[in-house]
Amino acid sequence: MDQSNRYADLSLNEADLIAGGKHFLVAYKLIPAKGFGFLEVAAHIAAESSTGTNVEVSTTDDFTRGVDALVYDIDETAFGDDVVRGGGLFKVAFPVELFDPSITDGVFNISHLWSLILGNNQGMGDHEGLRMLDFLVPECMVKKFDGPSANITNLWKVLGRPEVDGGYISGTIIKPKLGLRPEPFAKACYDFWLGGDFIKNDEPQANQPFCPMKTVMPKIAESMDRAQQETGEAKLFSANATADFHGECIARGDFILECFAKYDSADHVAFLIDGFVSGPSGVTTARRAFPDTFLHFHRAGHGAVTSYKSPMGMDPLCYMKLVRLMGASGMHTGTMGYGKMEGHGKETVLAYMIERDECMGHYYHQNWYGMKATTPIISGGMNALRLPGFFENLGHGNVINTCGGGAFGHIDSPAAGGQSLNQAYNCWKEGADPIEYAKTHPEFARAFDSFPGDADKIFPDWREKLGTHK
Repeated sequence: MDQSNRYADLSLNEADLIAGGKHFLVAYKLIPAKGFGFLEVAAHIAAESSTGTNVEVSTTDDFTRGVDALVYDIDETAFGDDVVRGGGLFKVAFPVELFDPSITDGVFNISHLWSLILGNNQGMGDHEGLRMLDFLVPECMVKKFDGPSANITNLWKVLGRPEVDGGYISGTIIKPKLGLRPEPFAKACYDFWLGGDFIKNDEPQANQPFCPMKTVMPKIAESMDRAQQETGEAKLFSANATADFHGECIARGDFILECFAKYDSADHVAFLIDGFVSGPSGVTTARRAFPDTFLHFHRAGHGAVTSYKSPMGMDPLCYMKLVRLMGASGMHTGTMGYGKMEGHGKETVLAYMIERDECMGHYYHQNWYGMKATTPIISGGMNALRLPGFFENLGHGNVINTCGGGAFGHIDSPAAGGQSLNQAYNCWKEGADPIEYAKTHPEFARAFDSFPGDADKIFPDWREKLGTHK
């Protein structure tokens, strides 16, 4: 059934919709199935995402029609004819009244929002591809989401740095990601903290029988205390508190804080939440139960809905926006083509969108109206040699960077790996030539020997100019 007469109004003006502030706007890429018209399918999606069904129903009244989602703009050939990269663009205006505030405090729910804008419409049979590209949250909704309660400013304070532009936080992930027992795990933490700032659990590291949380966490807290005393510097740990049941998440959080509080270091702890697999409920549980603790959002599994290889799901930018609205303190934004994960250099917008108060997205300019920033976390195949180019591309170093192999793969030690990361940041910050900088910074110099494949690719003449440093 063609529902375009009801669920499309191409006379609507986007600027007027934005100025009115009463609509949540979404831009989609659409590939209609054979035999279906573009506007017909777009209108069906608007219907399925709001008040409609596939037939006329007798229960519809004038009020219901007043909260229809409406297609207000289309461009049928915006992306060409390729099956994955092709298709057209359409935009939908969702009345704010469609969305779900909590009965307890009036805060909007991401789970409900997500189910409307990218829910059943993903499985409709009249399209071969439907991908959400961007959305605009009006002020009246932005101010009724949790948003972050802590962010990188909290960590800079712990580290004794300025709370504005406090700079790069060098970090790692304990490797191997699984298989270490409590004593080797805690020792690996200590070894890195002698040179670096921040350690996170990898996403599978939790409460395995060979490394139970109640055994390993006290040892990690003790290792942090020893490293802090030896270096005279504060250290940070992001502990995995992810769990299916909110009560278990809170119990894990309480236990972790108790372990570090024995050394007056409870504020040196972040909670890693696997936010994609645990969903908005997992994130909100940690955000609400521990508002003073940095909420480290790990996005393991997100590629199922954000991969550029898919004609379905959503652009990573949309996911960044959802995560800031949920209240994550820090969010993995990828390495923008500089690491091992899918990405490209223009993904700087992913970081800018969550860290700035205003940012132009792919289609909409989003104002966050004072909502706290979410910190970009850079992880996945990075090391000291890749960092100067990354910082140059991003334009700043106010990020958390976790290098697993980039620290534990350093030829000298994990501590030297951590030092090499900090030196790479300082090299970029000073505008120095990396090879010349390496001549007076041995840990950075040894990164060339540690990662010769990267060195050959990024600095082809390094062997001639630098040689090897033992």
